[in-house]
Amino acid sequence: MPIYEYKCKECGKGFETLVMGSLQPQCPACSSQELERQMSKCGFVSKSQGPGGQVQTTTSAGSSGCAGCAASSCGSCSTSSTIG
Repeated sequence: MPIYEYKCKECGKGFETLVMGSLQPQCPACSSQELERQMSKCGFVSKSQGPGGQVQTTTSAGSSGCAGCAASSCGSCSTSSTIG
């Protein structure tokens, strides 16, 4: 059951929701089902051994929307970074 990001076509609110089976999600602000699925950013961390045996860390994640988390989108603080 994937988590998708949506933007409501009625009120413009962006949100994330867990989609169960074929159920149609609805906007938590206005209950509309007129939604546009957004492109989600994803990230990874890669660690490798560099020159002199030092560990190098590379990340693909964008900057966080809030200081409290490392994700580019956070459901707990309603910060969202979407492309669209």
